[in-house]
Amino acid sequence: MYTINLGKSGLQVPTIAVGCMRIGNMTDYEVSNFINTSLQLGANFFDHADIYGGGKCEEVFGKAISHSMREKVIIQTKCGIRKGMYDFSYEHIVNSVNGSLKRLGTDYIDVLLLHRPDALMEPEEVARAFSHLKETGKVRHFGVSNQNPYQMQLLQNALDMPICANQLQLGVMHTPMIDSGINVNMYNEASTVRDGGVLDFCRLNNITIQTWSPMQYGFFEGCFIDNDKFPELNAVLEKIANKYGVSKTTIAIAWLLRHPAKMQPVTGTTNLTRLADSLKASEINITREEWYEIYRAAGNKLP
Repeated sequence: MYTINLGKSGLQVPTIAVGCMRIGNMTDYEVSNFINTSLQLGANFFDHADIYGGGKCEEVFGKAISHSMREKVIIQTKCGIRKGMYDFSYEHIVNSVNGSLKRLGTDYIDVLLLHRPDALMEPEEVARAFSHLKETGKVRHFGVSNQNPYQMQLLQNALDMPICANQLQLGVMHTPMIDSGINVNMYNEASTVRDGGVLDFCRLNNITIQTWSPMQYGFFEGCFIDNDKFPELNAVLEKIANKYGVSKTTIAIAWLLRHPAKMQPVTGTTNLTRLADSLKASEINITREEWYEIYRAAGNKLP
């Protein structure tokens, strides 16, 4: 597994992160096997959130990680979502981290992300929470999720540490941040800039884009692999997969890795075969022609 720098944090991370959103209902044995398989395949970066499984995902993960294993894994978690609202207050951020630390059975979190933008965010209050967590050794690096450039700039202006990552939905079947850059100065739907140019902003400011739900279409509507709704895409993925001797899942993740932004895809599966297929993408470098062929097969038209 190749590694990349996580933004300006100085932290070296695998090119692919292992998402833990669905491990809450797994048995202790299954969680241990899931973690060990990931580590054997070179993936030691695990993505959590305090709300995943109502905290159960962090809890079962913490039970499976022995004290001797802690330094071998990189743990990222997220906070800021509450029932019916978002909350970036000092009290909520600090209390959320304390809860995550307890469930994960660890003294520190490697990376903390703010989960979704809080309309009532006060940057100085977030900065105070981040400084406290860093000074007390509870969190080492900080980032955001689902934020646009101005939201990040507003927050960064108050921080004394860099925003190292922004977790955003991106995959073969969800490409608005790419579409608008291709369709500049056009009147078509794809030209609409919905995110303030977040892709180029993150590249310019050395903020790693972590892509969530890379295998989904829509908003958690389902997986596009082997889906009858997308025959052309699956045919192209299969053709390219056969060329490299891998699965369609591998090629779908390799499509993200081919982008020069050096993104870090976050897997979402608990199926060990699909997990291994996803992680194998770090070994595949598809061509420029293949990247655009997949992009077009997903229903995108070049201007």
